[in-house]
Amino acid sequence: MESSYLDVPPAEGEKSHVCDTCGHRFALQKHLRTHTLIHSGEKPYLCDMCDYRCSQMCELKRHKRTHTGEKPYVCNICSYSCSCLSGLKVHFRTHSGEKPYACDTCEYKCTSSSILQRHKRTHTGEKPYTCDMCDYRCSEVAKLKRHKRTHTGEKPYVCDICLYSCSRLSSLKMHFRTHSGEKSYACDTCEYKCTSSSSLQRHKRTHTGEKPYACDTCDYRCSEVAKLKRHKRIHTGEKPYVCDICSYSCSHLSGLKVHFRTHSAEKPYACDKCEYKCTSSSALPAHKLTHTGEKPYKSDTCDYRCTQLSNLKTHKRTHTGEKPYACDTCDYWCRHLSSLKTHIRTHTGEKPYACDTCDYSCSQMSCLKQHTHPCRRETVCVTACDICSYSYSHLSRLKVHFRTHSGEKPYTCDKCEYKCTSSKSLKQQKGIHTGEKRYACDTCDYSCSQPANLKTHKLTHMGGKP
Repeated sequence: MESSYLDVPPAEGEKSHVCDTCGHRFALQKHLRTHTLIHSGEKPYLCDMCDYRCSQMCELKRHKRTHTGEKPYVCNICSYSCSCLSGLKVHFRTHSGEKPYACDTCEYKCTSSSILQRHKRTHTGEKPYTCDMCDYRCSEVAKLKRHKRTHTGEKPYVCDICLYSCSRLSSLKMHFRTHSGEKSYACDTCEYKCTSSSSLQRHKRTHTGEKPYACDTCDYRCSEVAKLKRHKRIHTGEKPYVCDICSYSCSHLSGLKVHFRTHSAEKPYACDKCEYKCTSSSALPAHKLTHTGEKPYKSDTCDYRCTQLSNLKTHKRTHTGEKPYACDTCDYWCRHLSSLKTHIRTHTGEKPYACDTCDYSCSQMSCLKQHTHPCRRETVCVTACDICSYSYSHLSRLKVHFRTHSGEKPYTCDKCEYKCTSSKSLKQQKGIHTGEKRYACDTCDYSCSQPANLKTHKLTHMGGKP
């Protein structure tokens, strides 16, 4: 019997056993037999715990360690351990600094052939791994596994301190830092510190002004991919976040959190000057401006100023004539989202504003406010003029009325000699000088400087006589 059948290598390193498919040579017959399985595709070794099959016994042994958690190979420099000897060899290179695998396209070097193979795909653009549930493709099998969890909802990584769970190990590591207080990433421009390199990278863009993410539908650019995803929902109309109490839905998770507070009545944000409380952090700064009188947002077309950017954007439409909100039932277009919501109620018949004293209900809050005074005349404190029969439930309006008897006109226009009894009248007068027409019709392009003129104009749309 030849020595090769006794599993003893021939003398002088002779490799007499040749594969008749590829020509590869082996010193032992058993190595040739194992090798031929690569060509035949035969996988005789089966895991008794899952469906895994392989062509070599050593591969099966390594696989079984994924079930047992056994890690017999331990680094003698640090506490690292792994289930494969090859993994330990690669790990040793992190200590020695050895990077034997080099990219032939750029200067990149790495510690293992598998890492190099993944890197090369950044040059070729190859994405060989495909999701069987959507069109997602990627260059790494690990990325595909993580992606599939977005379909299954699986969150295998669980915090042992709180109830937090996630789909990525890196996310769990970052989460642990919220318990330890560790912030290992520091900005070299300011004192900012954070728990992850990605957060630091985003922060640095606040210094550089870099906005690498661009919308492919409009000119919008931003510094974070998450912001771009949220922005794109403006174009698609997608509202993936839905309230489980009512029918409300929105495009941002933060918006849903704020909405929930309308059900819980929670108002966590409080003004330090008065008793005002609100449901969102964005509403509080706008409120505080009512104390300072500051109006930081200014129109570049007229003298209009306001406390909120959203109000300025809406105002600008009075100059541009833009009406971005359209009814999907009729040809109605308007400048304000609130006007569209009110208009839609003319189709649905919805009257969400109800008087808590009588059966009256209406489609607009302004109508309810007008209604409540006569309905509550017997229950509210009505202040009456002691000179004439005028009465009202608001003391401030009564004070203005008294000036019609006293002749007092404390408000003076700085452009002409006009004087008046109320700040509201003064604003309307100033609009005549500036040419500002802040009162706009939400049905056509008409705008004017006084609300009375707007009311008269609206009669032309309702079939009345102005």
